[in-house]
Amino acid sequence: MVLAFGAIYVLWGGTFLAIRVAVLEVPPLFASGVRFLIAGGVLYVAMRLRGESAPTPREWQAIVWIALCMFVATYGPLFWAEQYLESGVTSVIEAILPVTAAALEVFIFRQQAFHWRTAAALGLGFGGVAWLLLGSAQHALPLLPCVAILAAGVAWSLGAVLTRSLPRPKSVLLTAGAQMMLGGAVLLALSRGIGELASPPHVSLRAALALAYLAVAGSLIGFSAYVWLLRRMPVTRVASHAYVNPLVAVTLGCLLAGEVFTPRMMLAAVLIVASVVLILKPPAASPRRWLPELNRLNPLREY
Repeated sequence: MVLAFGAIYVLWGGTFLAIRVAVLEVPPLFASGVRFLIAGGVLYVAMRLRGESAPTPREWQAIVWIALCMFVATYGPLFWAEQYLESGVTSVIEAILPVTAAALEVFIFRQQAFHWRTAAALGLGFGGVAWLLLGSAQHALPLLPCVAILAAGVAWSLGAVLTRSLPRPKSVLLTAGAQMMLGGAVLLALSRGIGELASPPHVSLRAALALAYLAVAGSLIGFSAYVWLLRRMPVTRVASHAYVNPLVAVTLGCLLAGEVFTPRMMLAAVLIVASVVLILKPPAASPRRWLPELNRLNPLREY
């Protein structure tokens, strides 16, 4: 149990720094495509060898749509943005995902009723992001990468909410493997289409190890631990990784990469994490009412 929580807390938290290391040498779409094609392919084949049934044509259609939202439209911009943003900053902005998903459920898809907790969470979360983006002149952040991360979060949240109504295989691991595999293949096709590999990049051992970490530790081990915990623990307890991962990411960035964590970033992180706590800690009388579908069926940002 401790090792499983360590996986979703520490391994997922460490993926932000691994992405940063990888994209400083490897083109972002290519790096993200390699990660998910390898991880998804291994997971999908492993589940098929264990006897899981292949998705039906209708389920494959749903898998394609979810893969486009949750992997292509999410991780392409995210990997690109980390070329210009430190890993700790990225993790703080990305932590708003549960709040974005809740906003979509309430205001767009009408899958949840409006509640004061939702209003408070939205105010805290988006207020924290605004505070971070409106930084001082000495620590101003590049706007376009920040917007790209926020847009990627909306795409991920959209895919997570759509998952509720689309058909999918019974096996969560098989579904995740198929989504990652298809998403990785599309990302690699896009990488080739925009000419990322016109000049083959020099990939150091450091960058190669970062990509291996993302595929193995971040996707295969981390997600397997997540599913294992979901079968044995309350959903809200497993979802606690949503507010632990940014803290781990910021700590690793400061200790291993010399990143600077400013007081402004600290306040933004506190506001965003508080908003996530409001979303993921529903009232006792309605234990799952305010828990977005992404925490029940998919990793909260499959780090």
